[in-house]
Amino acid sequence: MIALYGATGYTGGLVTDELVRVGADFVLGGRSAEKLGRLSAERGAGAPVAVAAVDDPASLRTLLEGCDAVINCAGPFALMGEPVVEAAIATGTHYLDSTGEQEFMRRVFERQGAAAERAGVALVPAMGFDFVPGDCVARLVAGGMEPLAELTVAYDVADWGMSRGTLHTALEIMGGRGLVYRDGGHQPGPRGVYRLRFDFGPPAGAPTMAFYPSGEAITVPRHTRTRAVTTLMSARSIAPRAAAPLFPFLRPGLAAALRTPARRLLDARIRRLPEGPAPDARRKTAFTVVAEAVAEDGRRRRGEVTGRDVYGLTAGSLVWAARRMTAEGYDLAGALAPAEAFDPEELLEALAGYEVRWQLGVVADAGQPVRC
Repeated sequence: MIALYGATGYTGGLVTDELVRVGADFVLGGRSAEKLGRLSAERGAGAPVAVAAVDDPASLRTLLEGCDAVINCAGPFALMGEPVVEAAIATGTHYLDSTGEQEFMRRVFERQGAAAERAGVALVPAMGFDFVPGDCVARLVAGGMEPLAELTVAYDVADWGMSRGTLHTALEIMGGRGLVYRDGGHQPGPRGVYRLRFDFGPPAGAPTMAFYPSGEAITVPRHTRTRAVTTLMSARSIAPRAAAPLFPFLRPGLAAALRTPARRLLDARIRRLPEGPAPDARRKTAFTVVAEAVAEDGRRRRGEVTGRDVYGLTAGSLVWAARRMTAEGYDLAGALAPAEAFDPEELLEALAGYEVRWQLGVVADAGQPVRC
C-alpha cells in the first residue's frame, strides 16, 4: 500500500492520476475530508481517504500504519515536511517527496538519515523533476572520471507554466542565498550579480545563466567524489524572454525586496492564480539538463537529459519510485539521493513516456560556463 500525503494539491492530483493508471493500491491523505472525498470520487477510483495534519503527529502515524511507502506532496516542505519524515521513520514506511527546497533536503540528510537507517527506512527527497534528471545524469557522467575537480549541472526550461507551489518555492529561492558545494563542504551561495553563459549546444544555444541553488549541490557529493558542484539555470527559464538578459542584474534587488513585506503581497497574489498549468500547457514544457564533469587530470565528459512535461514527469518519478521501493528485494535504508536509491540508468529509462532521452559524450571545450 502507498500513502499519498498532500493529495489534494496540484502535484498530488497528478500523482493520484498516475497511481490509478498503474493500478497501485493507495490511500489519499490530507487535511480536508471534503477535498479528499471529492478527489477519490473524481480522480482516485474510489481510493480510501484519511485525514491527517502535520501539527497532529498521531494522525500522520495512523495514515502511514500498514503502508509500505509514502509520497509527500505537501509543501512548503521547510515548514511542513519534517513531521511526515518523522512519521515515516516511526512507522517503518519508505519516504519520497516532490520538494525543490535545498535547505529542507539538507535537513533530511543531516537530521533524519541515521534514524532512518536504524529503522530500515529509505528517505528520498526531491524525487521529481527537481532533481531526478540532474542527479542521475551527474552520476552517470562522473562514472570512471573520479575524483573530479568540478561537476556543473545546468538547466534550460522552455514554456514553463509554473504551478502555485513552484512559484512560492521560487520566491523562497530568490529571497535567500542558497548553498554551493566547494572544497568538501557546503557554503553560502554567491552575493550580488552572478552572470554566466553556458553552451547547451543546439537547439538551446548559449543563453545567459543565473546561479540556481539546486538540489544537486546537496545530493551529488553523496555519491560522487568531486571538489565542487556548480548549479545553474538559464535566465529565460525563470524570467520572460525579453527580461532574461537583465535577470542576473535584477536578482540582487529582487532578493532584497523579498525579505520585506513585499513578499507577503506576492504570496497573496500567487494564491489567486490558477493552481497549475492545464494538461496541454504542461506537455508543451520542454527541458534540457546538462551535466559536465571535469576530472582532476583534465579529462572532461558531458551528459545530457531532455524531456517534456516537468509536472507529469514528477508524478511519474514518484510513483515509479514508490512501486520500486515496495517491490520484493528493495533493502536500502537511510537518507538517499535519487541516484543512490535507484539505478540511474533504470530510472531515466523508466521516464521514456515523458520523452526523456539521455546521452553521454566526451567533450573538448563546449559547455564550460563562461563569465560574461
